[in-house]
Amino acid sequence: MHTYSVDPAGPAAETGEQDPVYDVLIVGGGPAGATAAMYTARAGWSTRVIDKGITAGALGMTSKISNFPGVRETIRGSALVEMLREQAEGFGAVFENDKVTAARVTDSVKTLWGGKGTYRGRGVVVTTGSMGRTQTLPGEERLTGRGVSYCATCDGFFFQDQTVVVAGSTDEVLEEALYLTRFARRVVLLSPAESLRASEDLVDEVEKHAAIDVRHAVTLREILGKDRVEGVVAVPLGDEPERIEATGVFIYIQGGKPIVDFLGGQIPVTSDGCLLIDETFQTQVPGVFAAGDVLCKHVKQAVIAAAEGAASAMAVDRYLAGRSKLRPDWS
Repeated sequence: MHTYSVDPAGPAAETGEQDPVYDVLIVGGGPAGATAAMYTARAGWSTRVIDKGITAGALGMTSKISNFPGVRETIRGSALVEMLREQAEGFGAVFENDKVTAARVTDSVKTLWGGKGTYRGRGVVVTTGSMGRTQTLPGEERLTGRGVSYCATCDGFFFQDQTVVVAGSTDEVLEEALYLTRFARRVVLLSPAESLRASEDLVDEVEKHAAIDVRHAVTLREILGKDRVEGVVAVPLGDEPERIEATGVFIYIQGGKPIVDFLGGQIPVTSDGCLLIDETFQTQVPGVFAAGDVLCKHVKQAVIAAAEGAASAMAVDRYLAGRSKLRPDWS
C-alpha cells in the first residue's frame, strides 16, 4: 500500500509526513462503499472510507435483513454493515467517522473537507446514497449560518453555555449531540422515531448524559427567529406543537434525495439529482466513480449496491494502474 504527502510546489511525493494522499477515498460506508473498500484494499491500494456512521444509511436503519446472499439468519441491517466493514478492514481499509461537507475533485489529487479534517486521494468513489432532504423547514434557509447548522464539529464551538436543538436519531446524530455537550449547556435531542436508531452503546451514553434531553417521537416543524435562531417549534406525536427556546439548531433529518451537495456542482447530475456515470461507474470527472443508491437507477437492494461497489472498485483499480480495460478477477 502507498500513502503520499502533498508538495504544494509539485506532484505528490511518497513520504510518511503529514497530509497523506490515499490511493482511494470512498465517501459513504454502506454496502456499496464497504464493498468497494474491500476490493480496493485487497488490490493493494491504500483506502480510506469517510462515513457518518453505521446507522446513517438506509441499510443501517433497516431492522431485518433476510435476503442477503450467504447470510442465512435474519439480522439487523446495522449488523450486516458491520460485517462488511470488518471484512474491508481485514484487507487494510481505514474507516473514518466524519461528514464530508465540501470537495474539490477536478484536480489529479482530489480533496475532501469534513468536520474532523481534510482528506486527499488519487481516486474517489461516491457511495453516499439517496437519503438527502427534498424540502427545508420554515425559517431554515433564512437562518442558515445564523444558528442553523449541519455539522456540530464545525460549529459547536460557537454555542458556548447555550441551549441547542439537534434533530435526528442515527449514530451520526448521537455522536454530534455528544460532541455538542463540550460547549452547550443543554442539548435537546428531537428524535422523530419512537426509539433512537443507533448502536446500543451510543444510545446508552446519550440517554444517561446529564446535559442531553432526549425527546422521542417529536418532529421539528419550524425554526424561529428574525436575524438569528431564537427557538424551534416541535410537535410531539399525537400532541400539540410546543416552542423550545434555543440559540442553535443542528439538523440531520433524512429524506429521499441523492446526497451530492458536497460536490458543489462539479459533477453532472440528472434532473433528479442523480450522478451520471459511464459503463465503468466513472463520472464525467476522471478519477471520480459512484455506486449504490446515489445513482437512482435500480431497485434499492443491498446486494445490488454491494455489486456496484465491487464494479466501481475494479474500475478504480484500472484507473490507478493506468490500464485502459478492466482486468477480470473471479477470485
